[in-house]
Amino acid sequence: MSNLGIGTDEWVAQHEERLASQSPLKKLFARIPLWAKWGSFFLIAFLFGMLSDNQYLLRVGVNLALFIMLSYGLNIVVGYAGILDLGYVAFYGFGAYGYALLSSEQLGQHWPTYVTVPFITILTAILGYLISLPSRRLFGDYLAIVTLFFGQVFVQLVLASDNITFPWADDYVDITAGSNGIPGLDTFNLFGYIFDDIKDYYWLLMVIVLVLTVAIHRVSATRIGRAWRTVREDALVSEVMGVSVKRVKTLAFVAGATIAGFAGTIFAGMQTSVFINGFDLPLMVMIYAAIILGGSGSLAGALIGAIIMTILPELLRVPNYGAILFFVALLLTFFVLSKKFSRFLIYVVSIILIGFAFQLAMKAIGVTQANAEDWVVGFTGDLLKNWLFVPENRILWGNFAFILLLSLIAFFSIAKPIWKHVLLPFIGFTAIFLWEVRLIADVSTTRQLIIGAMLVVLMILRPQGLFGQTRVEIL
Repeated sequence: MSNLGIGTDEWVAQHEERLASQSPLKKLFARIPLWAKWGSFFLIAFLFGMLSDNQYLLRVGVNLALFIMLSYGLNIVVGYAGILDLGYVAFYGFGAYGYALLSSEQLGQHWPTYVTVPFITILTAILGYLISLPSRRLFGDYLAIVTLFFGQVFVQLVLASDNITFPWADDYVDITAGSNGIPGLDTFNLFGYIFDDIKDYYWLLMVIVLVLTVAIHRVSATRIGRAWRTVREDALVSEVMGVSVKRVKTLAFVAGATIAGFAGTIFAGMQTSVFINGFDLPLMVMIYAAIILGGSGSLAGALIGAIIMTILPELLRVPNYGAILFFVALLLTFFVLSKKFSRFLIYVVSIILIGFAFQLAMKAIGVTQANAEDWVVGFTGDLLKNWLFVPENRILWGNFAFILLLSLIAFFSIAKPIWKHVLLPFIGFTAIFLWEVRLIADVSTTRQLIIGAMLVVLMILRPQGLFGQTRVEIL
């Protein structure tokens, strides 16, 4: 760009060049109208609800819809307004426990659903407003600490509210049942229609997600949406330009809390029970992971991130599906890193040769090999059983392989290009060995490691997430 004149912005000048370098698939996707992209998702969801009677799949669909609602709410707070709220999941729990207390024998209350749900949703919005008061003057780490404290206070209050003694009472009062939870909740009953099947909740949530999608998309294009994004980028400049930063942050808090509380009431009615361990920090981490994965500040990103973070753990529960997903992801990673098909083939052949060399080395030093029936899972295990040497002490060697894999990846990140080509086949073989020897049999650990690795790789290759916009800062 040596021909640029004084006062010419280089990023703007390169706009046409960047457009020309885009892949044909990306250009084709960009030409599809927005309504068609969103319509295809809701069409698939509609067809799924019409054709599926599998209770497990429908429950996954319901959990996905609830997770989408939570992602939407958090995306308003974090993605649009830039407020680092680490106590967001407490609003979800407040909605669920609020519904439980008014729709069970815990307090002897059985309010109508059409009264309970709006009442608890409004209470959650008020709670969001109250939490925003001490938080709206804070930024960064200080705001994160305050909101995290609020989330943990909610958990402790629920656990401790099973044994409360009031001054006017002689005996203690059990409000939340503590760690025992509240079972036997009333299912939804809207004007005589009883939700006695999981599909009823599926259709209800499909309508709610559709309405929320349209509403948030419209709001993001209004002055409020633009004010949120302005405050996210620079609160001080926003204040100078006439934006009421405190008011904007409060609106974001209230909007996110309202959506979370509403989702909590539906969750409690569907589950017919609530337990505090469902509203703790791990759920908060999963929602944040969905936002980061999809792209903070992107409505489509919140949707896609929620889909991935809901469907991926379910797929990994089944060893065959998990193995297919692992090897597809591994091949795609190597294909992207190789940049050339010939180099990709060289990597694959090198991994195969390393496998045979490892097998000869293990036999030469007298390491006992495990029986194939003890470790083979699915058709991928059948394909690898004559190539991969699996030691009898799988836990020990699996732990060693995990440490080795982390070390190789760390060295790969700082190595020169020539060494990266050498390291990649060894990284690929170590990953396959670790998967077949250790991870495929430990489902919970595998899910956490794969999701964590996926987020780390994404942050390296695309820090803005799948659908987030690249931010250009002038230094």
